Formats: sequence, C-alpha cells, structure tokens
Amino acid sequence: MHEAKALRAATDRIPIVFMSGSDPVQAGLVQSMARPGGNVTGVTDLDVELAPKRLELLRELVPGVKRVLFPYTAADPLVASQLDGYRQAARLLNLILVERPVHSQPEAETVLRSVQKTDVGAILSPRYLSLNIPGFIVETGLRERIPTMLHASFHVEQGGLASYAADLHQLGRQSARLVQRIMKGARPADIPVERTTRFELVVNRKTAAALGLKIPPEVLLRVDRFID
Repeated sequence: MHEAKALRAATDRIPIVFMSGSDPVQAGLVQSMARPGGNVTGVTDLDVELAPKRLELLRELVPGVKRVLFPYTAADPLVASQLDGYRQAARLLNLILVERPVHSQPEAETVLRSVQKTDVGAILSPRYLSLNIPGFIVETGLRERIPTMLHASFHVEQGGLASYAADLHQLGRQSARLVQRIMKGARPADIPVERTTRFELVVNRKTAAALGLKIPPEVLLRVDRFID
C-alpha cells in the first residue's frame, strides 16, 4: 500500500484503486471497507491473514523444520502487522521464528550470506521487495540448500522453493472491474473495498529435487502451479 498512500497524499480528487494490503482502514486509505469515502477504493490481498497458512505449508513441505529465519526491513512500518501474524503463527505451529531486522541493502546481503544450513531449517521472505531481501533469500537458499518460502511466484521462477499468496491475475481482474465502474461514473467513496478470493501455491520442482525434498502427496494436491 506504499504507492496508494503516496498517491493519496498527493491528491484527494483523482480516483485511486489499490490492489494490495490487508487493512486499508488501518493504513488510513479508507474510512471503512463498506463505505470507503474519499477518492480511494480497491482490493485487499489478505496477506497478514495468510501468515498461518504460509508457515503451515512451509512446515508440510519441509517435515521436521524447527527454526525459520525471517529477515525484514527494520524501518518499514508496514512490516509490524506482518511480523505479529508470523509470531502468532509460529507459536501455534511450534516453530522458532528467527527474526533478523536489517537497515540497509549491504546489511541484508551480509546477514543472508552468513546464513548456513546448520543455522536454520528454512527461510521466510518478507512481503516487500525493499533492500532486495527476497533476491538475497533465493541466492542463499540455492547456495546453502535451504528451503525458502516467498511471497511472489516470480522468485520461485528464479529458484525459490515455494510461494503462497493472492493470485495476482485475479487481483488485477478485480481491480480492473472497479476501475471500469469508476469510468462509468461511480464514485470511489461509494464502491466497497473487495477482498481477494483466490490464492496460489507455487512450487519449484527442480529446487525441491536439489534440496532432496519429496513433496508430500497432501501438498501436491494443493499446488496450483509447478515451476520446472
């Protein structure tokens, strides 16, 4: 929601449609989900709500995993809600969340390059691309043969093990419908914020084989797309 907040600060007249984030009310973009008010509406991706499922899938993909590294940008205020979700999920799943806040891209690179397989059983990526943390995670995972869970299928295509997030194509279609309504005369203030309804589990089979992981049948049934 960074971009939407920046646009909202720049104008209160031009319609704005966002397609990300979990809580636009808390972010100050809309007055309520049902009656946004102002010039902003959009589609939420429920990312915070996906935290328990993302960690659950990671544990099923990597049986026996106990310690999960979570590096994130310390200065990003939007990480706080995501971090709380992962902490709660880790407690419920009996996992140890190894938190590593970083302040710069060189620090992020140094932290991840120092990670070894004996330190953690898997690495969890933050949602945002700042400081190139997801990119460093993919590199570390491939180099050290550590399973990785990402937020975007793009990183799975680059060699990450898996991703679980809202289906971006579906988000785009939902957002486009809202734009169409606005172009036909509807006001953003009167268009309820929608929640995404489709999520995508993507797994890189080549990476799984390189890690020596055999994907359990129950997980195979839930995979929406494989990268070979």
